[in-house]
Amino acid sequence: MDKLKAGIVGAAGYAGGELIRLLLHHPKVELDFVLSNSQNGMKVSKVHTDLLGETELTFSNCLKESAQVIFLAMPHGKSEKFLKQNKVADDVLIIDLSTDFRNETEGFVYGLSEVFQDKIKSSKRIANPGCFATAIQMALAPAIAKSWVQQSIHVSGITGSTGAGTIPSETTHFSRRNQNVSSYKLFEHQHLHEVKQTFTQLDSNFKEDILFVPYRGNFSRGILITAYFPFKGNLEEAKKKFIKYYKSSSFVHISDDLIDLKQVVNTNKCLLHLEVKSGQLIITSIIDNLLKGAAGQAVQNMNLHLGWEQALGLQLKATAY
Repeated sequence: MDKLKAGIVGAAGYAGGELIRLLLHHPKVELDFVLSNSQNGMKVSKVHTDLLGETELTFSNCLKESAQVIFLAMPHGKSEKFLKQNKVADDVLIIDLSTDFRNETEGFVYGLSEVFQDKIKSSKRIANPGCFATAIQMALAPAIAKSWVQQSIHVSGITGSTGAGTIPSETTHFSRRNQNVSSYKLFEHQHLHEVKQTFTQLDSNFKEDILFVPYRGNFSRGILITAYFPFKGNLEEAKKKFIKYYKSSSFVHISDDLIDLKQVVNTNKCLLHLEVKSGQLIITSIIDNLLKGAAGQAVQNMNLHLGWEQALGLQLKATAY
């Protein structure tokens, strides 16, 4: 059987590199082209050096019409401009990893895999969620859907440096980030808009504040968030609801034990841990920001849309140590 031809636009960055790694080993996909204006003509393995011996692909600067699915892995604000400048046929599946279409404009649907499967299956235009947004929504979606949240939600989260992209800045370069932790964008992180958009779709009466404090971590990849809100039920009740909500998910699992980032780094998993203390339901959520928070979820959305097993090409090994 012929393999699906896929292309990646913006393939030189962290998320683009992860997409290359995943698609090279996807059993039903042939990586047809990798586009990068900055690396045009350069061998992929010269930029993503771990791929030496795995591919002879070179970066190009032109779109191939043969592609049946195109992943857009460009910086925020670039995808909309790219699609205006480059005509893509209506029957080509487009999955965008930027913020450009997450408000569901231009025919795009929001691609939170575990929540909006029906929309993902029926649309040729999918806007992949943000990394922090994914971790927060996985933690809280079952509670929002049950209308358990009647007061402000408190959320804190820490992310690895790869979440900021490949171009160094004052807050991302090694000397600043190493042996250091700092907060930023308190209560106004850009991902909160898409989180609230989802929550109002799950519960039309949801109007509560999400008081989110994000932190920059001194590690490369992974996100850990903790969310809590007043809860009148017990832990057993909460766990049952969460397990039922995610029963068809290939990647979301509820842990009875405390969780840590190395359990999910280099995988497409999201692990959740629940506790009830002092009248609060406390949920910890962990993901790999480059996989479940970006490239892995994009491939999962492709699998969903095409009617393939969600885990196809995503059976990855955790770092563990």
